[in-house]
Amino acid sequence: MNRRIKGLIAAPFTPFGKTGKLNLSVIQRYSNELKRDGVKGVFVCGTTGEGLSLTIDERKHLLEEWIKYQEPDFKVIIHVGSTSYLQAIELARHAASAGAYAISAMGPPFSQPTQVEELIGYCEKIAREAPETPFYYYHIPAMSGVSLSMQRFLMDAAGAIPNLRGIKFTHNNLMELQQCLMVENDNLEIILGYDEVLLGGLVLGIQAAIGSTYNFMAPVYNELINCFESGDLLTARKLQRYAVKIVELLHQYGGWVAGGKVIQSLCNIECGDCRLPLRKLTDNEVKLLRKKLDELEFFTFRRDPDLSKLEFTG
Repeated sequence: MNRRIKGLIAAPFTPFGKTGKLNLSVIQRYSNELKRDGVKGVFVCGTTGEGLSLTIDERKHLLEEWIKYQEPDFKVIIHVGSTSYLQAIELARHAASAGAYAISAMGPPFSQPTQVEELIGYCEKIAREAPETPFYYYHIPAMSGVSLSMQRFLMDAAGAIPNLRGIKFTHNNLMELQQCLMVENDNLEIILGYDEVLLGGLVLGIQAAIGSTYNFMAPVYNELINCFESGDLLTARKLQRYAVKIVELLHQYGGWVAGGKVIQSLCNIECGDCRLPLRKLTDNEVKLLRKKLDELEFFTFRRDPDLSKLEFTG
């Protein structure tokens, strides 16, 4: 396998059936849709995937199903983070034996480390249980509450964690993102986890991104990347603004997970409801969300972005 990531990685929603149990039967079609849309892999059981709301066995079963569709150009990264590092260790061992491309762990959201050294010690215990599998630290301070210097983490952790590959940087602090990119270590990768600022990340040198909206509108972002690489920054900005309009709708209707699951289901991949405490959107909210998506011509534009229709974005 190519040990370098380039392009878009989707953070898939975890599909549940009507009884609230895992519905693994949709994963094959889910993976086929993502591949068709030019997605280069999945980040399973992260925030979008409600990973910390799943049992250990559910997380294992979900990975095992996604692994069936892993290919050299479609990588499966599994989030193994937990409030208990012992559970994270168990999941890391399982991921390595199952053949996952890489593992990742966010900082523990309970009893958060207050020093970089403490965070490194936590990550080292997890990563060493899968020594041949790349490890990415999952920096998402809005969810984990761990807000430490990622530049310092990279500089100090590289020697302590041999299989450290980099960071999934889910933050909108572009100065800190740039500081991470400035760390002189060719083995490290910084993967942007903030869909709304993908273009800003590209300008700074990002090569790969993990995100929720890549599930259902990857062609829009791939066109954004193509425009950026060809020097057409005006169109790239318009495409980014279009994506922001969709993100704004998510904020209005349930948030990234609850609202995102509805959009994913409207795009013919039924993912069911969220686990509590996330709420289910009302029928009226779904109707209004659908209406606003129609006004943005989302259901055609998401797969076939017609650049002539971007004038309204400014």
